[in-house]
Amino acid sequence: MKDRLFDGGEQEVQGTLPPVMGLFEHLVHAGAANGEAEGDTAAEGRKGQTVAKTQGKAAGDKKDEVTEGRAVAGIRDGAAEENKGEADEGVLSVAEEKNGVTDGNMLSVAEQKNGVTDGKMQTGVHGGPAAGDMLIPFAYEETLCRDVGAGLIPAGLHVWSHPGGVALGLRDSKLPGAAAAMADLERRGLRTAVRHSGGAAVPLDAGIVNVSLVLPKPAGKLDFHDDFRLLASLIRDAVAVSHPQAAALIRAGEIAGSYCPGDFDLAVGGRKFCGIAQRRQQNAYFVHAFVVVSGSGRERGEIIRAFYEAAAGGDDALDYPRVRPDTIAALGELGGPDSAEVFAEGIRQAAAHRGVRLVPAAELRRETGYALRYSDARVLEAARLLRERYAR
Repeated sequence: MKDRLFDGGEQEVQGTLPPVMGLFEHLVHAGAANGEAEGDTAAEGRKGQTVAKTQGKAAGDKKDEVTEGRAVAGIRDGAAEENKGEADEGVLSVAEEKNGVTDGNMLSVAEQKNGVTDGKMQTGVHGGPAAGDMLIPFAYEETLCRDVGAGLIPAGLHVWSHPGGVALGLRDSKLPGAAAAMADLERRGLRTAVRHSGGAAVPLDAGIVNVSLVLPKPAGKLDFHDDFRLLASLIRDAVAVSHPQAAALIRAGEIAGSYCPGDFDLAVGGRKFCGIAQRRQQNAYFVHAFVVVSGSGRERGEIIRAFYEAAAGGDDALDYPRVRPDTIAALGELGGPDSAEVFAEGIRQAAAHRGVRLVPAAELRRETGYALRYSDARVLEAARLLRERYAR
């Protein structure tokens, strides 16, 4: 399929979505009790309400086939991955691979130096109380990915948000003032964690929707650029469901001055709203995007700019993203959807338009007996392991 990427140039999109995918949703909603992500059953109940909001705007969407790719700094398969007993440890971001940074057995700077614990309830970006461990959504995807790789379930689509935090890249955690900067974020009610997928620091809150494709690893060479293009085009199509004019303006390519910059940044008018990263295991992998949907992009950019300023301690010789907050915008500020629920419904419809049958988690449980929840022991154990290796 041909799609417009990289300043409107035509480029072949190689990847296709599987015909059947499990749908796992954990969206935080404003005013929800304790600010916690809703479970899969609750998500099903909300879905019908969102469909009504978007269907009236969807007429004529299908004719616009402009696909804009977007992503943050990606992850490549290190040659070591295939030769290690635990393939996960061989995965490095492009930047980390280039600079010889390894990621095995990594504890966060804050954990090593400050001993800051992460078991408390914190206040989210928009004032709602946040559920505890910020690593849980990442641990959930890690576990889901293993189950896809083992053939226990079909490929998956995970759509989630977090009440309020900052997910750091591995290199961010090594800046000399990172521990103090992370502790300051925590005091302000923003959870912090070092993520195991590629890229640099990004904020998380209820207005940012995270979308992950969890896919079995095919035989032969796997080109992460194809996966980035696939997810980028799906995100563009999701915007087009409710706001086709805004979708037609989306372009792909690195946005200088944005947080977590990468070749597949998605932007409108030079203002970034989305980035993409990837994580690979031995038999499966996931491609992950953060999508800034509602709220102020500039305010989020300022949070990350201030973090780097504090973490670098004024040392201009250090290598870290020089964030300019005005390069970030929410879709709602760019003429697109300004509701996480509307965008999530767009993702569902865009997948269905491609011939994918999405099986909600509750239905998958009824049909196959498979169930995975944030609170499951396997997810909690995965979070513990991620904390020991990468984060706090």
